[in-house]
Amino acid sequence: MSASSVMFDVFVIGGGINGCGIARDAVGRGYSVILAEMNDLASGTSSGSTKLIHGGLRYLEHYEFRLVREALMEREILWRNAPHIIWPMRFVLPLHKGLRPAWLVRLGLFIYDHIGGRKRLPKTRTLDMRSDPAGKPLKASYRRAFEYSDCWVNDARFVVLNARDAANRGADVRVRTRVISAEDENGTWKVRIQNLLTGETEAVRARYLVNAAGPWVDHVISGVLGQNDVHNVRLVKGSHIVVRRKFDDPRAYFFQNADGRIIFAIPYEEDFTLIGTTDQDYDGDPKDVAISDSEVDYLCAAASEYFSEPVTRGDIVWTYSGVRPLFDDGASKAQEATRDYVLKSETARGGASMVHVFGGKITTYRKLAESALEKIAGALGPKGQPWTHAGALPGGEFPFDGYDAQVEALMRDYSFLDRHHAARLVRLYGLCARDLLGDARSVDDLGRHFGVDLYEAELRYLATHEWAVSGDDVLWRRTKRGLRLSQEEAAAVDTFMREISGMHNQAANAGGGHA
Repeated sequence: MSASSVMFDVFVIGGGINGCGIARDAVGRGYSVILAEMNDLASGTSSGSTKLIHGGLRYLEHYEFRLVREALMEREILWRNAPHIIWPMRFVLPLHKGLRPAWLVRLGLFIYDHIGGRKRLPKTRTLDMRSDPAGKPLKASYRRAFEYSDCWVNDARFVVLNARDAANRGADVRVRTRVISAEDENGTWKVRIQNLLTGETEAVRARYLVNAAGPWVDHVISGVLGQNDVHNVRLVKGSHIVVRRKFDDPRAYFFQNADGRIIFAIPYEEDFTLIGTTDQDYDGDPKDVAISDSEVDYLCAAASEYFSEPVTRGDIVWTYSGVRPLFDDGASKAQEATRDYVLKSETARGGASMVHVFGGKITTYRKLAESALEKIAGALGPKGQPWTHAGALPGGEFPFDGYDAQVEALMRDYSFLDRHHAARLVRLYGLCARDLLGDARSVDDLGRHFGVDLYEAELRYLATHEWAVSGDDVLWRRTKRGLRLSQEEAAAVDTFMREISGMHNQAANAGGGHA
């Protein structure tokens, strides 16, 4: 049955974390849902984050206590629901003379420890950097630090797994599908969409419209909905650099800068260090966002203020940038603009209902979705109860502290896997690694080898179950193997994915099974 012959309850525009989170929550409550993303899932802001599930320690300075409390309460919920792609991380905050005084930092961390219902994550402690291993890569002038807890997340996979769960539950997820127009016809929406892979267009009907287009949210209002030019969001660019590993410690660093901002230096993909982020207003097209020379210089200088071995341009192996669609609250500085989310309901002239999603953080996406569902229920009538607080994401149906046990079990059942390969598969796919490996009994059974530990079986799994159609989808969003493959190997992956995507790009909506 074609989508044009079905009346959906909810049409979601945008395949970032907020759009996928709302679609997942809605379909899990019993609403019929269709989602359209014009590019790849998580191809915008949601894969350009600092990859943290955190309360936002620095937001306390801007008195955003509600946001910080809600985010802190979410950390352990999300860790429990996705223990394969989310895990605890300790952060070392060296004290810097002339910046925030020690008593103020300690007070902030005391609040951080106690307002968010922390249960499993360890509390803050004080470090003597002259004896603690965390002091080794830093300049000798840093003698004291505080160490506190937050969590790490594989952000792009987080988005994909929300979409996968939504599809498993019955949502129609359309990737590389552009929304051309949305018109109110007698109180319901007629949405025209175009498959950008085939060029085909069709009309879809829905009772409620969710505009979760991220940096393009205003474009949807003015372009797709045909309203007058609007300005609701403040686009703020955040850029990161990835360098060769600067330290061996598993902990991350939180560095204060003389300009009042902060950056993180985080262990990344085993052999690298992730450094970021910047914060500056952006007035270009979000699809063209890229790091600037001044941002590279800023991050190198800020990190070099702390590391005994300076960070230079020659250390950089990769950069990425994202555009945060913050609600424009009139703040004078980009870093002062609220990170809180704002949901605006609206009724079209004919009576059709919609909500526009502004701002938000990956950490609070689940609460944002629950708030959106309150608005959907108000317009369409309630269905089901909030459920995502205890809803494991695909592959994450094991205890929050059970990652190591899952690696051992996978190696036992697939004895040809070395520990590194098994650990990576469990980190990315959790229990779904078994669906990927299937009946394989040797490395040869995984098919063509594309470099390092990337095989044909994984590419076909990503095409079939995770909407991947290009090399970038695989190498830079779903696996990060792009950091390790040569240009020739990456090109081979891209060619292969494009060859098979015609067969598989719609198959992911079949649902069912463990994927």
